[in-house]
Amino acid sequence: MAIDLGSRVTKAVYIQQKGEGQELLSYSMQDTPPPEKGSISSKMPEHLKKVMQDLGAKTKQVAMTLGVSDSILRHADLPMIPVPDMRQMLKFNSKNYLQQDLPDHVFDCHLLAAGAAAGGEAPKAGGKCKVLIGAAKRQVVADLENAGKTAGLSVEMIVPGLAGPPNAFERAQPEVFAKEIVALADVGYKNTTISVLQGGELMLTRVVGVGGEKLTGGLAESLGISYAEAEGMKLGMPEDVQMVMTTLLIPLGRELRASVDFFEHQYDKAVGQVFISGGSARSEFIVKTLKEELMLETKTWNPVGFMQLGLSPQKMGEIEQVAPQLAVVTGVALSAF
Repeated sequence: MAIDLGSRVTKAVYIQQKGEGQELLSYSMQDTPPPEKGSISSKMPEHLKKVMQDLGAKTKQVAMTLGVSDSILRHADLPMIPVPDMRQMLKFNSKNYLQQDLPDHVFDCHLLAAGAAAGGEAPKAGGKCKVLIGAAKRQVVADLENAGKTAGLSVEMIVPGLAGPPNAFERAQPEVFAKEIVALADVGYKNTTISVLQGGELMLTRVVGVGGEKLTGGLAESLGISYAEAEGMKLGMPEDVQMVMTTLLIPLGRELRASVDFFEHQYDKAVGQVFISGGSARSEFIVKTLKEELMLETKTWNPVGFMQLGLSPQKMGEIEQVAPQLAVVTGVALSAF
């Protein structure tokens, strides 16, 4: 079981290992209770119980995500020392390696292929290695663990949400993941994240401060309608509102293009395709408009399409529509296997 506490909507999946593959047994989407005093809501335990009930999960073990406002995911070159020592080093000297003071944070490190010793052993002393670093505020992690415990869950992992889409994409599009240079853009409620993958390696992650909230809010303001009406209109996109939406999408398209340009100039290699996920990926018009802004082949993708489906009849009928919103939580669930 994995739960992604989105800014507006909580996404959850219940997946079981089946042979060499996985089966999606259930998913859930519930409104997330708003945070309180810089931390998670006091209503979170009851919220988690509601999510569990909707999933019908038999397990109590759960992997959870933290959004970009509560966690970071960065690349860095670190001394070739054991991972526990890396964590301690970052705890006391994060600015030296991450160009940012991160007091009262917890850290974890993943050695990238080029820096890992054979057989998964600790790297030998001397020199440096490339490391993917995840970090989050200690208090937020503790609050999330406590909320899970109060709800009767065993929180096995807490993962930066940025890691989700690349994990899911590796299984959903294995050939593309292994051989091509692609960008994954996940359009969330408040932010859009972009990850560039090259030959199976995560090369770049960036966060853009434009998401579905600005798109829907801008549409509502321009047309003088309610937020709920604008949200529904965003999917159907009648012709008379397409011009308004095109204008709202330009800043997002430019930011995504700038991230692609940064990678291409940094590594002197071209990104071939962009894959869109998140709630806005359900709109063909939004994907088409971003394609025109990015000037690259741009398409949506299905993060659960490779799995067997053991869903209830109602959820089976809805899965194709909601699948683009499950990229983060599916990737986090797969990391737990």
